[in-house]
Amino acid sequence: MAAVASVNTALLGARRNIANARATQSASSARPVLARSARGLTVRAADDAKEPRLVRAAKGLPVDRPPAWMMRQAGRYMKEYRDLAVKVPSFRERSENTDLIVEITLQPFRAFKPDGVILFSDILTPLPAIGIPFEIDDYKGPILDQPIRNAEGLKMMHDLDLDMLPFVGEALTTLRKEVGDEAAVLGFVGAPWTLATYIVEGGSSSTYKTIKSMTMTEPEVLRSILSRVADAVGDYVGYQIDAGAQCVQIFDSWGGQLPPHMWEQWSKPYIQQVVDKVRATHPGTPLTLYANGSGGLLERMATTGVDCIGLDWTIDMEDGRRRVGDKAVQGNVDPAVLFAPPEAIEQAVKDVVKKAGPTGHILNLGHGVLVGTPEESVKLFFDTAKKCTY
Repeated sequence: MAAVASVNTALLGARRNIANARATQSASSARPVLARSARGLTVRAADDAKEPRLVRAAKGLPVDRPPAWMMRQAGRYMKEYRDLAVKVPSFRERSENTDLIVEITLQPFRAFKPDGVILFSDILTPLPAIGIPFEIDDYKGPILDQPIRNAEGLKMMHDLDLDMLPFVGEALTTLRKEVGDEAAVLGFVGAPWTLATYIVEGGSSSTYKTIKSMTMTEPEVLRSILSRVADAVGDYVGYQIDAGAQCVQIFDSWGGQLPPHMWEQWSKPYIQQVVDKVRATHPGTPLTLYANGSGGLLERMATTGVDCIGLDWTIDMEDGRRRVGDKAVQGNVDPAVLFAPPEAIEQAVKDVVKKAGPTGHILNLGHGVLVGTPEESVKLFFDTAKKCTY
Protein backbone atom coordinates (compact mmCIF):
# COMPACT_ATOMS: atom_id res chain seq x y z
CA MET A 1 0.00 0.00 0.00
CA ALA A 2 2.95 2.32 0.60
CA ALA A 3 3.89 1.92 -3.05
CA VAL A 4 0.34 2.83 -4.10
CA ALA A 5 0.39 5.89 -1.85
CA SER A 6 3.70 7.16 -3.23
CA VAL A 7 2.58 6.60 -6.81
CA ASN A 8 -0.72 8.38 -6.09
CA THR A 9 1.08 11.40 -4.58
CA ALA A 10 3.28 11.79 -7.65
CA LEU A 11 0.34 11.43 -10.04
CA LEU A 12 -1.81 13.87 -8.11
CA GLY A 13 0.85 16.59 -8.24
CA ALA A 14 1.39 16.19 -11.98
CA ARG A 15 -2.32 16.20 -12.75
CA ARG A 16 -2.95 19.23 -10.55
CA ASN A 17 -0.50 21.25 -12.66
CA ILE A 18 -2.22 20.12 -15.87
CA ALA A 19 -5.67 20.84 -14.45
CA ASN A 20 -4.68 24.35 -13.36
CA ALA A 21 -3.36 25.14 -16.82
CA ARG A 22 -6.52 23.82 -18.46
CA ALA A 23 -8.75 25.72 -16.03
CA THR A 24 -7.06 28.98 -16.99
CA GLN A 25 -7.50 28.19 -20.67
CA SER A 26 -11.14 27.19 -20.22
CA ALA A 27 -11.99 30.31 -18.23
CA SER A 28 -10.82 32.52 -21.09
CA SER A 29 -12.89 30.65 -23.68
CA ALA A 30 -15.99 29.77 -21.67
CA ARG A 31 -19.28 30.66 -23.31
CA PRO A 32 -22.83 30.50 -21.96
CA VAL A 33 -24.95 27.43 -22.77
CA LEU A 34 -28.66 27.68 -23.49
CA ALA A 35 -30.71 25.29 -21.38
CA ARG A 36 -33.80 25.37 -23.60
CA SER A 37 -34.77 26.50 -27.05
CA ALA A 38 -37.57 28.95 -27.75
CA ARG A 39 -39.93 26.02 -28.21
CA GLY A 40 -39.08 24.65 -24.78
CA LEU A 41 -37.11 21.71 -26.08
CA THR A 42 -33.92 20.69 -24.31
CA VAL A 43 -30.84 21.88 -26.15
CA ARG A 44 -27.73 19.73 -25.99
CA ALA A 45 -24.71 21.31 -24.28
CA ALA A 46 -22.76 20.49 -27.41
CA ASP A 47 -24.59 20.12 -30.70
CA ASP A 48 -23.66 17.39 -33.16
CA ALA A 49 -21.11 19.57 -34.92
CA LYS A 50 -19.18 20.09 -31.69
CA GLU A 51 -19.21 16.49 -30.51
CA PRO A 52 -15.93 14.52 -30.62
CA ARG A 53 -15.08 12.94 -33.95
CA LEU A 54 -15.53 9.44 -32.53
CA VAL A 55 -19.01 10.17 -31.17
CA ARG A 56 -20.09 11.63 -34.50
CA ALA A 57 -18.81 8.57 -36.35
CA ALA A 58 -20.63 6.23 -33.97
CA LYS A 59 -23.84 8.09 -34.80
CA GLY A 60 -23.18 7.85 -38.53
CA LEU A 61 -22.60 11.59 -38.89
CA PRO A 62 -20.02 13.11 -41.29
CA VAL A 63 -16.41 13.34 -40.11
CA ASP A 64 -13.23 14.59 -41.76
CA ARG A 65 -11.29 11.36 -41.18
CA PRO A 66 -11.78 8.02 -39.42
CA PRO A 67 -11.51 8.38 -35.64
CA ALA A 68 -9.21 5.76 -34.15
CA TRP A 69 -8.64 4.01 -30.84
CA MET A 70 -7.61 0.49 -29.80
CA MET A 71 -9.12 -2.14 -27.57
CA ARG A 72 -6.70 -2.81 -24.67
CA GLN A 73 -5.24 0.56 -25.54
CA ALA A 74 -3.65 0.83 -22.09
CA GLY A 75 -1.70 -2.18 -20.89
CA ARG A 76 1.28 -4.44 -20.87
CA TYR A 77 2.64 -3.59 -24.32
CA MET A 78 3.62 -0.16 -22.94
CA LYS A 79 6.83 0.13 -20.91
CA GLU A 80 5.28 2.93 -18.86
CA TYR A 81 2.53 0.56 -17.76
CA ARG A 82 4.93 -2.29 -16.99
CA ASP A 83 7.04 0.03 -14.84
CA LEU A 84 3.97 1.09 -12.88
CA ALA A 85 2.85 -2.54 -12.51
CA VAL A 86 6.15 -3.35 -10.81
CA LYS A 87 5.37 -0.74 -8.16
CA VAL A 88 1.70 -1.77 -7.90
CA PRO A 89 1.60 -5.50 -8.75
CA SER A 90 -2.07 -6.10 -7.98
CA PHE A 91 -4.36 -5.69 -11.00
CA ARG A 92 -7.31 -5.07 -8.70
CA GLU A 93 -5.45 -2.18 -7.08
CA ARG A 94 -4.47 -0.72 -10.44
CA SER A 95 -8.04 -0.93 -11.74
CA GLU A 96 -9.88 0.10 -8.57
CA ASN A 97 -7.88 3.14 -7.48
CA THR A 98 -9.02 6.44 -9.01
CA ASP A 99 -5.59 7.99 -9.45
CA LEU A 100 -4.09 4.83 -10.92
CA ILE A 101 -7.02 4.32 -13.29
CA VAL A 102 -6.64 7.87 -14.59
CA GLU A 103 -2.88 7.61 -14.96
CA ILE A 104 -2.98 4.27 -16.79
CA THR A 105 -5.83 5.43 -19.04
CA LEU A 106 -3.88 8.53 -20.01
CA GLN A 107 -0.60 6.74 -20.78
CA PRO A 108 -1.52 5.85 -24.39
CA PHE A 109 -3.33 9.16 -24.81
CA ARG A 110 -0.16 11.06 -24.04
CA ALA A 111 1.91 8.77 -26.26
CA PHE A 112 -0.29 8.38 -29.34
CA LYS A 113 -3.18 10.89 -29.13
CA PRO A 114 -5.97 8.49 -30.14
CA ASP A 115 -9.48 9.82 -30.76
CA GLY A 116 -10.92 7.65 -27.98
CA VAL A 117 -9.69 7.28 -24.41
CA ILE A 118 -11.17 4.14 -22.86
CA LEU A 119 -11.39 3.72 -19.10
CA PHE A 120 -8.81 1.31 -17.68
CA SER A 121 -10.97 -1.22 -15.89
CA ASP A 122 -12.30 -4.77 -16.23
CA ILE A 123 -15.64 -6.22 -17.28
CA LEU A 124 -15.82 -8.02 -13.91
CA THR A 125 -15.37 -4.85 -11.85
CA PRO A 126 -19.09 -4.41 -11.03
CA LEU A 127 -19.64 -8.01 -9.87
CA PRO A 128 -18.91 -7.38 -6.15
CA ALA A 129 -21.45 -4.55 -6.32
CA ILE A 130 -24.18 -7.11 -7.12
CA GLY A 131 -23.05 -9.58 -4.44
CA ILE A 132 -20.56 -11.66 -6.41
CA PRO A 133 -16.96 -11.35 -5.15
CA PHE A 134 -14.00 -12.38 -7.28
CA GLU A 135 -10.22 -12.38 -7.26
CA ILE A 136 -7.71 -12.28 -10.09
CA ASP A 137 -4.82 -14.72 -10.08
CA ASP A 138 -1.78 -13.72 -12.14
CA TYR A 139 -1.72 -17.16 -13.77
CA LYS A 140 -5.29 -18.48 -13.61
CA GLY A 141 -7.13 -15.22 -14.27
CA PRO A 142 -10.47 -14.45 -12.58
CA ILE A 143 -11.55 -16.76 -9.76
CA LEU A 144 -15.07 -16.79 -8.30
CA ASP A 145 -15.20 -19.03 -5.25
CA GLN A 146 -19.00 -19.17 -5.19
CA PRO A 147 -20.31 -19.84 -8.69
CA ILE A 148 -24.08 -19.71 -9.07
CA ARG A 149 -25.60 -22.83 -10.59
CA ASN A 150 -28.95 -23.29 -8.81
CA ALA A 151 -31.83 -21.33 -7.32
CA GLU A 152 -30.18 -21.24 -3.90
CA GLY A 153 -27.20 -19.42 -5.35
CA LEU A 154 -29.41 -16.63 -6.65
CA LYS A 155 -29.88 -15.42 -3.07
CA MET A 156 -26.40 -13.90 -3.04
CA MET A 157 -27.26 -11.50 -5.89
CA HIS A 158 -28.69 -8.03 -5.22
CA ASP A 159 -29.28 -4.75 -7.03
CA LEU A 160 -26.22 -2.81 -8.15
CA ASP A 161 -24.67 -0.89 -5.25
CA LEU A 162 -22.94 2.06 -6.88
CA ASP A 163 -21.43 3.05 -3.53
CA MET A 164 -19.03 0.15 -4.10
CA LEU A 165 -17.82 1.63 -7.40
CA PRO A 166 -16.86 5.26 -6.64
CA PHE A 167 -13.50 4.91 -8.37
CA VAL A 168 -15.21 4.31 -11.72
CA GLY A 169 -17.26 7.50 -11.62
CA GLU A 170 -14.44 9.57 -10.17
CA ALA A 171 -12.01 8.37 -12.84
CA LEU A 172 -14.39 9.10 -15.72
CA THR A 173 -15.12 12.59 -14.41
CA THR A 174 -11.40 13.31 -14.05
CA LEU A 175 -10.67 11.93 -17.50
CA ARG A 176 -13.21 14.27 -19.11
CA LYS A 177 -11.38 17.18 -17.50
CA GLU A 178 -7.95 15.86 -18.48
CA VAL A 179 -8.81 15.03 -22.09
CA GLY A 180 -10.95 18.09 -22.75
CA ASP A 181 -12.00 18.36 -26.38
CA GLU A 182 -9.05 16.38 -27.72
CA ALA A 183 -10.77 12.97 -27.66
CA ALA A 184 -13.90 11.14 -26.57
CA VAL A 185 -13.95 9.41 -23.19
CA LEU A 186 -15.20 5.84 -23.53
CA GLY A 187 -16.78 3.60 -20.94
CA PHE A 188 -17.37 -0.12 -21.27
CA VAL A 189 -19.23 -3.05 -19.76
CA GLY A 190 -19.48 -6.78 -20.20
CA ALA A 191 -22.58 -8.18 -21.90
CA PRO A 192 -24.86 -10.24 -19.60
CA TRP A 193 -24.02 -13.58 -21.27
CA THR A 194 -20.29 -12.94 -21.03
CA LEU A 195 -20.51 -11.94 -17.36
CA ALA A 196 -22.73 -14.95 -16.68
CA THR A 197 -20.04 -17.29 -18.03
CA TYR A 198 -17.77 -16.23 -15.16
CA ILE A 199 -20.60 -16.29 -12.60
CA VAL A 200 -21.56 -19.86 -13.56
CA GLU A 201 -18.19 -21.35 -14.52
CA GLY A 202 -16.39 -19.79 -11.55
CA GLY A 203 -13.70 -18.29 -13.78
CA SER A 204 -12.36 -18.47 -17.31
CA SER A 205 -13.28 -21.44 -19.48
CA SER A 206 -12.24 -22.95 -22.79
CA THR A 207 -15.41 -24.99 -23.31
CA TYR A 208 -18.22 -23.23 -21.36
CA LYS A 209 -19.77 -26.63 -20.81
CA THR A 210 -21.29 -25.77 -17.42
CA ILE A 211 -23.21 -22.70 -18.54
CA LYS A 212 -24.16 -24.27 -21.87
CA SER A 213 -25.51 -27.28 -19.99
CA MET A 214 -27.54 -24.95 -17.76
CA THR A 215 -29.45 -23.73 -20.82
CA MET A 216 -31.01 -27.21 -20.82
CA THR A 217 -30.79 -28.39 -17.18
CA GLU A 218 -31.50 -25.14 -15.27
CA PRO A 219 -32.90 -22.72 -17.87
CA GLU A 220 -34.98 -20.69 -15.40
CA VAL A 221 -32.05 -20.19 -13.05
CA LEU A 222 -29.86 -19.07 -15.94
CA ARG A 223 -32.54 -16.70 -17.22
CA SER A 224 -32.78 -15.19 -13.75
CA ILE A 225 -29.01 -14.69 -13.59
CA LEU A 226 -28.96 -13.09 -17.02
CA SER A 227 -31.91 -10.79 -16.32
CA ARG A 228 -30.49 -9.61 -13.00
CA VAL A 229 -27.09 -9.01 -14.54
CA ALA A 230 -28.69 -7.12 -17.45
CA ASP A 231 -30.51 -4.87 -15.00
CA ALA A 232 -27.26 -4.12 -13.19
CA VAL A 233 -25.31 -3.56 -16.40
CA GLY A 234 -27.94 -1.11 -17.63
CA ASP A 235 -27.59 0.87 -14.41
CA TYR A 236 -23.80 0.67 -14.65
CA VAL A 237 -23.81 2.09 -18.18
CA GLY A 238 -26.00 4.98 -17.03
CA TYR A 239 -23.63 5.62 -14.13
CA GLN A 240 -20.65 5.75 -16.49
CA ILE A 241 -22.45 8.18 -18.79
CA ASP A 242 -23.45 10.42 -15.90
CA ALA A 243 -19.82 10.45 -14.77
CA GLY A 244 -18.47 11.48 -18.17
CA ALA A 245 -18.46 8.62 -20.68
CA GLN A 246 -19.42 9.90 -24.14
CA CYS A 247 -19.72 6.48 -25.76
CA VAL A 248 -19.97 3.03 -24.16
CA GLN A 249 -18.87 -0.31 -25.59
CA ILE A 250 -20.61 -3.56 -24.64
CA PHE A 251 -18.22 -6.50 -24.80
CA ASP A 252 -19.92 -9.81 -25.49
CA SER A 253 -16.48 -11.41 -25.40
CA TRP A 254 -17.77 -14.97 -25.21
CA GLY A 255 -20.95 -14.51 -27.24
CA GLY A 256 -19.15 -15.99 -30.23
CA GLN A 257 -18.89 -19.27 -28.32
CA LEU A 258 -22.63 -19.74 -28.87
CA PRO A 259 -24.11 -21.01 -32.13
CA PRO A 260 -26.30 -18.30 -33.67
CA HIS A 261 -29.63 -19.81 -32.61
CA MET A 262 -28.44 -20.02 -29.00
CA TRP A 263 -27.01 -16.49 -29.07
CA GLU A 264 -30.44 -15.35 -30.26
CA GLN A 265 -32.01 -16.91 -27.16
CA TRP A 266 -29.37 -16.54 -24.45
CA SER A 267 -27.43 -13.37 -25.25
CA LYS A 268 -29.38 -11.06 -27.54
CA PRO A 269 -32.48 -10.53 -25.33
CA TYR A 270 -30.32 -9.50 -22.38
CA ILE A 271 -28.21 -7.12 -24.47
CA GLN A 272 -31.48 -5.60 -25.62
CA GLN A 273 -32.55 -5.32 -21.98
CA VAL A 274 -29.40 -3.30 -21.28
CA VAL A 275 -29.87 -1.13 -24.38
CA ASP A 276 -33.53 -0.43 -23.60
CA LYS A 277 -32.67 0.64 -20.07
CA VAL A 278 -29.94 2.98 -21.27
CA ARG A 279 -32.10 4.45 -24.04
CA ALA A 280 -34.80 5.30 -21.50
CA THR A 281 -32.44 7.52 -19.50
CA HIS A 282 -29.57 8.44 -21.85
CA PRO A 283 -30.97 8.32 -25.40
CA GLY A 284 -28.25 10.46 -26.96
CA THR A 285 -25.21 8.41 -25.99
CA PRO A 286 -24.01 5.97 -28.68
CA LEU A 287 -23.50 2.32 -27.79
CA THR A 288 -21.14 -0.10 -29.53
CA LEU A 289 -21.47 -3.90 -29.40
CA TYR A 290 -18.41 -6.09 -29.92
CA ALA A 291 -18.32 -9.89 -29.85
CA ASN A 292 -15.18 -11.85 -30.61
CA GLY A 293 -15.74 -14.59 -33.17
CA SER A 294 -18.96 -12.97 -34.34
CA GLY A 295 -18.84 -13.80 -38.05
CA GLY A 296 -22.04 -15.83 -37.74
CA LEU A 297 -23.81 -13.22 -35.61
CA LEU A 298 -23.47 -9.89 -37.39
CA GLU A 299 -27.01 -9.59 -38.73
CA ARG A 300 -28.37 -10.53 -35.31
CA MET A 301 -26.07 -8.08 -33.51
CA ALA A 302 -27.37 -5.29 -35.73
CA THR A 303 -30.91 -5.82 -34.38
CA THR A 304 -30.04 -5.28 -30.69
CA GLY A 305 -30.62 -1.52 -30.82
CA VAL A 306 -26.98 -0.41 -30.54
CA ASP A 307 -25.53 2.29 -32.79
CA CYS A 308 -22.28 0.65 -33.82
CA ILE A 309 -21.10 -2.92 -34.43
CA GLY A 310 -17.51 -3.90 -33.69
CA LEU A 311 -16.04 -6.31 -36.23
CA ASP A 312 -13.29 -8.75 -35.34
CA TRP A 313 -10.32 -9.22 -37.67
CA THR A 314 -11.68 -12.42 -39.27
CA ILE A 315 -14.45 -10.48 -41.04
CA ASP A 316 -13.87 -8.63 -44.28
CA MET A 317 -14.73 -4.99 -43.57
CA GLU A 318 -16.63 -4.51 -46.81
CA ASP A 319 -18.67 -7.66 -46.22
CA GLY A 320 -19.29 -6.76 -42.57
CA ARG A 321 -20.39 -3.28 -43.56
CA ARG A 322 -22.96 -4.73 -45.93
CA ARG A 323 -24.25 -7.26 -43.41
CA VAL A 324 -25.01 -4.78 -40.61
CA GLY A 325 -27.03 -2.45 -42.82
CA ASP A 326 -27.14 1.19 -41.75
CA LYS A 327 -25.26 0.68 -38.48
CA ALA A 328 -21.89 2.29 -37.90
CA VAL A 329 -18.99 -0.15 -37.76
CA GLN A 330 -15.79 -0.37 -35.77
CA GLY A 331 -12.56 -2.19 -36.53
CA ASN A 332 -10.96 -4.23 -37.76
CA VAL A 333 -7.22 -4.43 -38.45
CA ASP A 334 -5.66 -7.75 -37.43
CA PRO A 335 -3.71 -7.10 -34.18
CA ALA A 336 -0.88 -9.29 -35.51
CA VAL A 337 -0.28 -6.78 -38.31
CA LEU A 338 1.33 -4.50 -35.72
CA PHE A 339 4.27 -6.92 -35.62
CA ALA A 340 4.82 -6.43 -39.36
CA PRO A 341 7.03 -3.90 -41.19
CA PRO A 342 5.82 -0.27 -41.32
CA GLU A 343 4.61 -0.44 -44.91
CA ALA A 344 2.40 -3.45 -44.08
CA ILE A 345 0.84 -1.60 -41.13
CA GLU A 346 0.13 1.46 -43.26
CA GLN A 347 -1.43 -0.66 -46.00
CA ALA A 348 -3.62 -2.61 -43.56
CA VAL A 349 -4.98 0.61 -42.09
CA LYS A 350 -5.64 2.13 -45.50
CA ASP A 351 -7.36 -1.04 -46.76
CA VAL A 352 -9.79 -1.12 -43.82
CA VAL A 353 -10.52 2.61 -44.10
CA LYS A 354 -11.19 2.32 -47.84
CA LYS A 355 -13.53 -0.66 -47.42
CA ALA A 356 -15.41 0.98 -44.54
CA GLY A 357 -16.15 4.15 -46.47
CA PRO A 358 -16.32 7.78 -45.34
CA THR A 359 -19.15 7.72 -42.79
CA GLY A 360 -20.00 5.63 -39.75
CA HIS A 361 -16.60 4.03 -39.25
CA ILE A 362 -14.40 3.97 -36.15
CA LEU A 363 -10.96 2.58 -36.90
CA ASN A 364 -9.77 -0.01 -34.40
CA LEU A 365 -8.13 -3.39 -34.25
CA GLY A 366 -10.27 -6.49 -34.63
CA HIS A 367 -9.27 -7.49 -31.09
CA GLY A 368 -7.19 -6.05 -28.26
CA VAL A 369 -3.56 -4.98 -28.58
CA LEU A 370 -1.36 -8.06 -28.13
CA VAL A 371 1.28 -8.28 -25.42
CA GLY A 372 4.67 -7.52 -26.93
CA THR A 373 3.31 -5.21 -29.64
CA PRO A 374 5.98 -2.59 -30.47
CA GLU A 375 4.93 0.84 -29.28
CA GLU A 376 6.29 2.40 -32.47
CA SER A 377 3.84 0.23 -34.44
CA VAL A 378 0.94 1.50 -32.37
CA LYS A 379 2.09 5.06 -33.03
CA LEU A 380 2.30 4.34 -36.76
CA PHE A 381 -1.25 2.95 -36.71
CA PHE A 382 -2.57 6.21 -35.28
CA ASP A 383 -0.37 8.43 -37.44
CA THR A 384 -1.57 6.62 -40.57
CA ALA A 385 -5.19 6.96 -39.49
CA LYS A 386 -4.80 10.73 -39.11
CA LYS A 387 -3.56 10.97 -42.71
CA CYS A 388 -6.63 9.14 -44.10
CA THR A 389 -8.76 12.19 -44.76
CA TYR A 390 -12.12 11.92 -46.53
